[in-house]
Amino acid sequence: MKYLNNEFIRFVIVGGLNTMNYYLVYVVLYNLLNWHYLLSHITGFLISMVISFYLNVYFTYKVRPTLAKFLQFPITQLVNVGLSSLFIYIFVDHLHWNGNIAPLAAVIFTVPVTFLVTGKILKK
Repeated sequence: MKYLNNEFIRFVIVGGLNTMNYYLVYVVLYNLLNWHYLLSHITGFLISMVISFYLNVYFTYKVRPTLAKFLQFPITQLVNVGLSSLFIYIFVDHLHWNGNIAPLAAVIFTVPVTFLVTGKILKK
């Protein structure tokens, strides 16, 4: 498939899978275990970050995973978790959005920034 030759398209596919992964963890922790929405968000984020690393090195950027890249990868995600946490906080506490919708809306704002930062780290 020709569109899979585009890194951004592969990044979006991986991001979609990763978002589903994250959201499943988030919903279980937030709704079933009644954790605070930010604790649920950060826990889901950490779990999905490890999975994201491997999907991005093998599928998106097609580079060899190394310990150095694995240790640097969280730097790319600091931007993501910082921005997404800020947006979720604003959406829930200030705009009074539903805690189940806020994380999905935050993704729209964080994907382009995360793509740029992730590419810089993994393609070194």
